[in-house]
Amino acid sequence: MNSLRKFLPVVLALVAVFAWENMTGQCVMCKAVAEDSADDGGLGAGLNRGILYLMAIPYILLSALFFVIYKKRNSAS
Repeated sequence: MNSLRKFLPVVLALVAVFAWENMTGQCVMCKAVAEDSADDGGLGAGLNRGILYLMAIPYILLSALFFVIYKKRNSAS
């Protein structure tokens, strides 16, 4: 278990470094699609809404996790 704690951050850092080019390439594509369809209001609005949904899910999950931890700590004392 201790070796996993040392190994996992290294692997995640390597994945982030080597996947960076693919991740930034997608941003350019999204920007181009959003700019082209911003005049119509169709796909650009949907794209913005999708980004908000994707951004909100981690916050909701972390809030629920912290709430459960808070309740367990308070019920123990």
